[in-house]
Amino acid sequence: MNEERYILFDQYLQGELTIDERNKFENQLSQDPGMASEFEIFKNLHTQLENKFEHEEEREAFKANLKTISDKHFNTSKPKVIGLNAWYFAAAASVVILFGLFFFNYNQNPAFEDYNHPEQASFTERGEAKETLKQAETAFNERKYSEAIPLFETILKENKTPEIQYFYGVSLLEESHYKQAELVFNELIAGTSVYKEKAKWNLALSKLKQKDYKGCKEILQTISEDYENYDDVQNLLEDLD
Repeated sequence: MNEERYILFDQYLQGELTIDERNKFENQLSQDPGMASEFEIFKNLHTQLENKFEHEEEREAFKANLKTISDKHFNTSKPKVIGLNAWYFAAAASVVILFGLFFFNYNQNPAFEDYNHPEQASFTERGEAKETLKQAETAFNERKYSEAIPLFETILKENKTPEIQYFYGVSLLEESHYKQAELVFNELIAGTSVYKEKAKWNLALSKLKQKDYKGCKEILQTISEDYENYDDVQNLLEDLD
Protein backbone atom coordinates (compact mmCIF):
# COMPACT_ATOMS: atom_id res chain seq x y z
CA MET A 1 0.00 0.00 0.00
CA ASN A 2 1.21 3.54 -0.77
CA GLU A 3 1.22 5.49 2.49
CA GLU A 4 1.93 8.79 0.70
CA ARG A 5 -1.17 8.31 -1.44
CA TYR A 6 -3.42 8.08 1.62
CA ILE A 7 -1.82 11.18 3.10
CA LEU A 8 -2.57 12.99 -0.18
CA PHE A 9 -6.20 11.80 -0.01
CA ASP A 10 -6.49 13.23 3.49
CA GLN A 11 -4.91 16.55 2.51
CA TYR A 12 -7.33 16.86 -0.42
CA LEU A 13 -10.37 16.23 1.77
CA GLN A 14 -9.09 18.66 4.41
CA GLY A 15 -8.61 21.41 1.80
CA GLU A 16 -4.89 21.60 2.48
CA LEU A 17 -3.75 21.47 -1.17
CA THR A 18 -3.01 24.48 -3.34
CA ILE A 19 -5.11 25.07 -6.46
CA ASP A 20 -2.36 23.60 -8.64
CA GLU A 21 -2.02 20.58 -6.36
CA ARG A 22 -5.79 20.03 -6.38
CA ASN A 23 -5.89 20.23 -10.18
CA LYS A 24 -3.01 17.78 -10.46
CA PHE A 25 -4.68 15.40 -7.99
CA GLU A 26 -8.04 15.51 -9.79
CA ASN A 27 -6.30 14.91 -13.11
CA GLN A 28 -4.61 11.84 -11.62
CA LEU A 29 -7.97 10.50 -10.45
CA SER A 30 -9.48 10.91 -13.92
CA GLN A 31 -6.61 9.00 -15.52
CA ASP A 32 -6.08 6.25 -12.92
CA PRO A 33 -9.21 4.13 -12.20
CA GLY A 34 -7.37 2.21 -9.49
CA MET A 35 -6.44 5.37 -7.63
CA ALA A 36 -9.96 6.72 -8.06
CA SER A 37 -11.40 3.53 -6.55
CA GLU A 38 -9.04 3.75 -3.55
CA PHE A 39 -9.97 7.41 -3.06
CA GLU A 40 -13.70 6.56 -2.99
CA ILE A 41 -13.06 3.90 -0.33
CA PHE A 42 -10.98 6.35 1.70
CA LYS A 43 -13.55 9.16 1.36
CA ASN A 44 -16.42 6.90 2.44
CA LEU A 45 -14.47 5.64 5.42
CA HIS A 46 -13.45 9.16 6.35
CA THR A 47 -17.12 10.18 6.46
CA GLN A 48 -18.07 7.12 8.51
CA LEU A 49 -15.33 7.81 11.04
CA GLU A 50 -16.22 11.47 11.27
CA ASN A 51 -19.80 10.54 12.09
CA LYS A 52 -18.87 7.69 14.42
CA PHE A 53 -16.31 9.41 16.61
CA GLU A 54 -17.93 12.63 17.72
CA HIS A 55 -15.96 12.99 20.95
CA GLU A 56 -12.24 13.33 21.51
CA GLU A 57 -12.03 10.34 23.89
CA GLU A 58 -13.64 8.11 21.26
CA ARG A 59 -11.12 9.24 18.65
CA GLU A 60 -8.22 8.59 21.02
CA ALA A 61 -9.47 5.08 21.80
CA PHE A 62 -9.86 4.39 18.10
CA LYS A 63 -6.35 5.64 17.35
CA ALA A 64 -4.86 3.42 20.04
CA ASN A 65 -6.70 0.39 18.66
CA LEU A 66 -5.65 1.20 15.11
CA LYS A 67 -1.99 1.70 16.08
CA THR A 68 -1.90 -1.79 17.57
CA ILE A 69 -3.28 -3.26 14.35
CA SER A 70 -1.00 -1.15 12.14
CA ASP A 71 2.11 -2.15 14.10
CA LYS A 72 1.17 -5.79 13.70
CA HIS A 73 0.31 -5.82 9.99
CA PHE A 74 2.40 -3.07 8.39
CA ASN A 75 6.03 -2.08 8.16
CA THR A 76 6.68 0.29 11.05
CA SER A 77 10.40 0.64 10.43
CA LYS A 78 9.91 3.40 7.86
CA PRO A 79 10.13 6.98 9.17
CA LYS A 80 6.72 8.55 9.66
CA VAL A 81 5.63 12.03 8.68
CA ILE A 82 5.34 14.16 11.81
CA GLY A 83 2.38 16.39 12.53
CA LEU A 84 -0.40 14.60 10.64
CA ASN A 85 -3.87 15.35 11.94
CA ALA A 86 -6.00 12.67 13.55
CA TRP A 87 -7.66 11.73 10.28
CA TYR A 88 -4.41 10.24 8.98
CA PHE A 89 -5.61 7.24 10.95
CA ALA A 90 -8.57 7.03 8.58
CA ALA A 91 -6.05 6.35 5.84
CA ALA A 92 -4.49 3.50 7.80
CA ALA A 93 -7.98 2.23 8.60
CA SER A 94 -8.83 2.08 4.90
CA VAL A 95 -5.73 -0.05 4.37
CA VAL A 96 -6.84 -2.36 7.15
CA ILE A 97 -10.30 -2.68 5.65
CA LEU A 98 -8.82 -3.40 2.23
CA PHE A 99 -6.99 -6.30 3.86
CA GLY A 100 -10.23 -7.56 5.35
CA LEU A 101 -9.32 -6.87 8.98
CA PHE A 102 -12.73 -5.69 10.15
CA PHE A 103 -12.23 -4.37 13.64
CA PHE A 104 -15.49 -2.41 13.59
CA ASN A 105 -18.55 -4.38 14.49
CA TYR A 106 -20.37 -3.54 11.25
CA ASN A 107 -22.70 -5.74 9.25
CA GLN A 108 -20.66 -5.21 6.12
CA ASN A 109 -22.27 -6.18 2.82
CA PRO A 110 -20.19 -6.86 -0.30
CA ALA A 111 -19.75 -3.95 -2.69
CA PHE A 112 -20.21 -3.90 -6.45
CA GLU A 113 -16.70 -2.49 -6.89
CA ASP A 114 -15.17 -5.53 -5.18
CA TYR A 115 -16.46 -7.87 -7.88
CA ASN A 116 -16.78 -5.66 -10.91
CA HIS A 117 -13.90 -6.46 -13.27
CA PRO A 118 -15.06 -5.95 -16.88
CA GLU A 119 -13.05 -7.93 -19.38
CA GLN A 120 -11.39 -6.27 -22.35
CA ALA A 121 -13.32 -6.21 -25.61
CA SER A 122 -11.65 -7.54 -28.75
CA PHE A 123 -13.96 -7.53 -31.74
CA THR A 124 -13.42 -8.96 -35.19
CA GLU A 125 -13.83 -6.19 -37.72
CA ARG A 126 -16.88 -6.64 -39.91
CA GLY A 127 -17.25 -4.85 -43.24
CA GLU A 128 -18.72 -1.36 -43.23
CA ALA A 129 -19.26 -1.41 -39.48
CA LYS A 130 -15.59 -1.96 -38.69
CA GLU A 131 -14.82 1.69 -37.93
CA THR A 132 -17.74 2.04 -35.51
CA LEU A 133 -16.86 -1.32 -34.01
CA LYS A 134 -13.28 -0.21 -33.44
CA GLN A 135 -14.47 2.99 -31.80
CA ALA A 136 -16.80 1.03 -29.53
CA GLU A 137 -14.00 -1.37 -28.59
CA THR A 138 -11.63 1.49 -27.76
CA ALA A 139 -14.23 3.39 -25.73
CA PHE A 140 -15.19 0.27 -23.77
CA ASN A 141 -11.60 -0.72 -23.00
CA GLU A 142 -10.82 2.83 -21.87
CA ARG A 143 -13.86 2.65 -19.54
CA LYS A 144 -15.59 5.44 -21.45
CA TYR A 145 -18.88 3.62 -21.23
CA SER A 146 -21.09 6.60 -21.94
CA GLU A 147 -19.31 6.94 -25.28
CA ALA A 148 -19.47 3.20 -25.98
CA ILE A 149 -23.23 2.89 -25.46
CA PRO A 150 -24.43 4.86 -28.55
CA LEU A 151 -21.77 3.16 -30.66
CA PHE A 152 -23.00 -0.28 -29.61
CA GLU A 153 -26.58 0.80 -30.31
CA THR A 154 -25.61 1.80 -33.85
CA ILE A 155 -23.89 -1.53 -34.44
CA LEU A 156 -26.78 -3.55 -33.00
CA LYS A 157 -29.19 -2.02 -35.53
CA GLU A 158 -27.23 -3.75 -38.29
CA ASN A 159 -25.57 -6.65 -36.52
CA LYS A 160 -27.28 -7.99 -33.40
CA THR A 161 -24.87 -10.60 -32.08
CA PRO A 162 -24.63 -11.96 -28.52
CA GLU A 163 -21.09 -10.59 -28.28
CA ILE A 164 -22.13 -7.01 -29.03
CA GLN A 165 -25.22 -7.37 -26.84
CA TYR A 166 -23.09 -8.53 -23.94
CA PHE A 167 -20.63 -5.63 -24.05
CA TYR A 168 -23.52 -3.23 -24.60
CA GLY A 169 -25.19 -4.62 -21.47
CA VAL A 170 -21.99 -4.25 -19.43
CA SER A 171 -21.65 -0.63 -20.60
CA LEU A 172 -25.23 0.08 -19.53
CA LEU A 173 -24.56 -1.48 -16.13
CA GLU A 174 -21.41 0.60 -15.65
CA GLU A 175 -23.47 3.72 -16.29
CA SER A 176 -26.19 2.48 -13.89
CA HIS A 177 -28.85 2.09 -16.59
CA TYR A 178 -30.16 -0.91 -14.68
CA LYS A 179 -33.46 -1.58 -16.46
CA GLN A 180 -31.90 -1.50 -19.94
CA ALA A 181 -28.90 -3.56 -18.84
CA GLU A 182 -31.08 -6.23 -17.26
CA LEU A 183 -33.23 -6.49 -20.39
CA VAL A 184 -30.07 -7.20 -22.38
CA PHE A 185 -28.75 -9.74 -19.89
CA ASN A 186 -32.09 -11.53 -19.61
CA GLU A 187 -32.29 -11.84 -23.39
CA LEU A 188 -28.82 -13.42 -23.43
CA ILE A 189 -29.78 -15.75 -20.57
CA ALA A 190 -32.80 -16.93 -22.56
CA GLY A 191 -30.49 -17.83 -25.47
CA THR A 192 -27.83 -20.48 -25.93
CA SER A 193 -24.73 -18.40 -26.68
CA VAL A 194 -21.41 -18.57 -24.84
CA TYR A 195 -22.44 -15.36 -23.10
CA LYS A 196 -25.31 -17.00 -21.20
CA GLU A 197 -23.44 -17.55 -17.92
CA LYS A 198 -21.58 -14.26 -18.20
CA ALA A 199 -24.94 -12.54 -18.56
CA LYS A 200 -26.15 -14.23 -15.36
CA TRP A 201 -23.07 -13.02 -13.51
CA ASN A 202 -23.57 -9.45 -14.70
CA LEU A 203 -27.27 -9.60 -13.88
CA ALA A 204 -26.25 -10.59 -10.34
CA LEU A 205 -23.80 -7.66 -10.29
CA SER A 206 -26.62 -5.35 -11.34
CA LYS A 207 -28.62 -6.44 -8.30
CA LEU A 208 -25.53 -6.05 -6.12
CA LYS A 209 -24.93 -2.51 -7.37
CA GLN A 210 -28.54 -1.69 -6.49
CA LYS A 211 -28.03 -3.29 -3.05
CA ASP A 212 -30.66 -5.92 -3.81
CA TYR A 213 -28.70 -8.61 -1.97
CA LYS A 214 -31.50 -11.17 -1.98
CA GLY A 215 -31.99 -10.84 -5.75
CA CYS A 216 -28.25 -11.04 -6.28
CA LYS A 217 -27.99 -14.26 -4.29
CA GLU A 218 -30.90 -15.87 -6.13
CA ILE A 219 -29.27 -15.20 -9.50
CA LEU A 220 -25.84 -16.39 -8.36
CA GLN A 221 -27.37 -19.73 -7.38
CA THR A 222 -28.45 -20.30 -10.99
CA ILE A 223 -24.95 -19.92 -12.45
CA SER A 224 -23.38 -23.13 -13.70
CA GLU A 225 -20.25 -24.44 -12.01
CA ASP A 226 -18.76 -24.57 -15.50
CA TYR A 227 -18.72 -20.78 -15.61
CA GLU A 228 -15.10 -19.71 -16.11
CA ASN A 229 -15.09 -17.38 -13.10
CA TYR A 230 -17.11 -19.57 -10.77
CA ASP A 231 -14.68 -18.82 -7.94
CA ASP A 232 -16.05 -15.27 -7.95
CA VAL A 233 -19.57 -16.65 -7.73
CA GLN A 234 -18.67 -18.73 -4.68
CA ASN A 235 -16.84 -15.84 -3.01
CA LEU A 236 -19.73 -13.45 -3.52
CA LEU A 237 -22.20 -16.02 -2.19
CA GLU A 238 -20.06 -16.40 0.92
CA ASP A 239 -19.91 -12.63 1.38
CA LEU A 240 -23.69 -12.42 1.09
CA ASP A 241 -24.25 -15.03 3.83
